[in-house]
This record gives sequence, C-alpha cells and structure tokens, in this order.
Amino acid sequence: MTKHRTTRRGFLKTTIATGGALAAAGTARAAGDPAITEVQPWAQYLGDGVDARPYGTPSEYEAHVVRRNVPWLTADPVSSVNFTPLHELDGIITPNGLCFERHHAGIAELDPAAYRLMINGLVDRELVFTLDDLMRFPRENHVYFLECAANTGMEWRGAQLNGCQFTHGMIHNVMYTGIKLGHILAEAGVKTEGKWLLAEGADASAMTRSIPMEKALDDCLVAFKMNGEALRPEQGYPVRLVVPGWEGNMWVKWLRRLEIGDQPWHHREETSKYTDLLADGKARRFTWEMDAKSVITNPSPQAPIGHGPGPTVLTGVAWSGRGTIPRVDVSLDGGANWQAARMDGPSLPKSMHRFYYEFDWDGSPLLLQSRAHDSTGYVQPTKDALRAVRGENSIYHNNGIQTWAINEEGVAENVEVS
Repeated sequence: MTKHRTTRRGFLKTTIATGGALAAAGTARAAGDPAITEVQPWAQYLGDGVDARPYGTPSEYEAHVVRRNVPWLTADPVSSVNFTPLHELDGIITPNGLCFERHHAGIAELDPAAYRLMINGLVDRELVFTLDDLMRFPRENHVYFLECAANTGMEWRGAQLNGCQFTHGMIHNVMYTGIKLGHILAEAGVKTEGKWLLAEGADASAMTRSIPMEKALDDCLVAFKMNGEALRPEQGYPVRLVVPGWEGNMWVKWLRRLEIGDQPWHHREETSKYTDLLADGKARRFTWEMDAKSVITNPSPQAPIGHGPGPTVLTGVAWSGRGTIPRVDVSLDGGANWQAARMDGPSLPKSMHRFYYEFDWDGSPLLLQSRAHDSTGYVQPTKDALRAVRGENSIYHNNGIQTWAINEEGVAENVEVS
C-alpha cells in the first residue's frame, strides 16, 4: 500500500477511447473451450436439497464475500466495525448478511415479546408501545443508505487502507419497512416547547442522540424490517430508528425510548464523538447531513483488472444525504480529464446510485477517480479542498474524491494525487 503522494506525470501518455457498448470480439472465448464442450462434475450428480443448507447460504465459490473488520481500528470486539464488501456487489441494494454494522457494547439480543418503546418528556401523554402496537400503524417502504460519519475517516491525513471495503465500506443501502416517527409522536402529543427528541437504545451502551423535531417529523422512520425480512440482531432487532441522509450513529438501534425536550442533550456521542475537530482545536457540531460522495468499486485494490488490454468495465456507487445523484464524472488520469459515467438503475433520494463507465484499456497505468454531483448542485470535492477548510484533525465527514492507481498488470493501489 502506497502512503506517499503520487503525481500524474507518466500516466496515460496514450489517449484511451471511451464510449457505450463494446464489441464482443474483444471479450469472447474461442470455440472448443472444454469448460463448455465437456460435461462438468456438477452436471453428473444430484445436488443438496434446499432444506439441507442454512438460510441465506451463498455458493461455496462466493464464501470470500463477507463483511470484514480492521483489528487495530477498534479497541475490543464488543465495540467493533464490520465493513461492507462494496467491491463484490452490484446494483444498489446491500444483502442483509453483508450490511455494514457498528456496535458499542456487543450485539443485543432482545426478546420481541418483551420489547417496549416508551415516549416521555414534553408530551401530553407518556406512552409505552409493544411491537404489536407498532405493527398497527400505517407502514411505508423506503430505500435509504446508512453511512457512518467516520466512513473514509482514516484517509484524512493520507492514503491508509488498501481497499474500498475498508476506505468506504461503513455504508449499506437497503429497503426499510416501518412507520413514520411522526405517527408515534402524534399519539403522545408533542408540547409546543418540544423542539428536540432524544433517541435511546436498549443495548448495554445505552446509545443516545439528539435529533431536532423538524427532522423527526419530516422523514424519520421507526423500522422493523430491512429488504423485506425482520431486522438482523446486529442491525437493531426488533426495532431501530431510521434518519434518512444523516450520519449512521443517529440511527439508534434496539430503540427503546424517545424523550421530548426543549434543547439538545449534548450526550457523549454528540460531544466527545461525532463532532469534526478543526485545525484550530474548535469542533464543528451538528454536522448531521452526509454530503455527496462516490467511490469506484471496480477496479480497486481488492478487485484488480483481471484481463489484458481491451474492453473494460468500470463501476461504482454514489450517494448524497440531500437528494439524488443525477451525474457522476469519471477520470482515468487523476482528475486532468473527466468523462460522464453512465447512471443505471433506480434514482431514489438519499439512496445509493450505481454508475458504469466502459472503455478500452490499452494497458497503460491509470489513476481512477469518480466525482459525484447531487440534485442540489453540490459537487464532491477533492481531499485537498476539504483539508484546506478543515485541516487534518477530523475523522468524520470525509467525502473527498478517492484515487486508485492501476499499474500495467492491472493491480490497484490506494494513492493520492497532487
């Protein structure tokens, strides 16, 4: 892994042709390949029945596609991070078993029959709901990304982690099923002076975050399903809070209590943590929204180019906490020149967007970058532009442009350009 800063000189001396569909001649195998002309082992015996395998088990040939952690990043497994393997995925939906997850006191195992959600504070009626009670409210389905504010945080001072799973994998994108938080608040009756909400989790860390009432009443959900099935235990089963477009630490898991107040609480996770430390020692607070961001997932350090010169497919994901991503630009030469990527699949607000760029690779080294534009007109900045404003002290809200260097063998490495 390269930690020094790399210049653009010597890269891409030859212009690389760009375009849409590629001719099949450069990608097809020659006739007579034994893999197609001979009967393969799996066609000569009966396979296992469906009931013989645990639920959700992928092919044995995909066993390497798993969440992974970085052992030195957290002090103890009970306060750990597991990263989504972005380089192994396509489309925009993250499979439940591969979703990024972060916990602060291990995974709480709640009995749904004993689950309760309490509302107290500046309300007309303090209430307690069971899971069955919540199921009686009108339900909604929305696809949203959840991104940790610390995603890409280790890259503030330079290239550190060699793989987009580790640089950008503190994110997932799923369909949540739940009920509007506003419905629950309406049942309790928020008093006029109630301007803030404190969400509290039921795990041993008692995670709490302050949320302004405007956001709580706008698009927040109390969710109990993801991608159609019950929340996984590590995702807050049986109920979690969904705060679309805002940093993942606010999406309190194992949600047990909602307190209404007239000011923010300034608890640990919004003071000593999850604030952006600037160069002068001051910290930005309440930086909830996740700015537009993108990353090329293939090619990347964990997904090198596995073929010689010829037709090549580049792909990645982009997202914004403020809306949709109508456009992503791609550079093959470290930002000297940009081309529009092809956006594909659904375009949903506060959700991942998939982009592709097909080109003929001539075998020359590449410096791959992507640059997202969101529906508000915001354009993803360079890392140097962020550092010029915020310095290098922060570990949160790094949405700078990522660079992968590809050598003549197709091997990719995490670098920075200047």
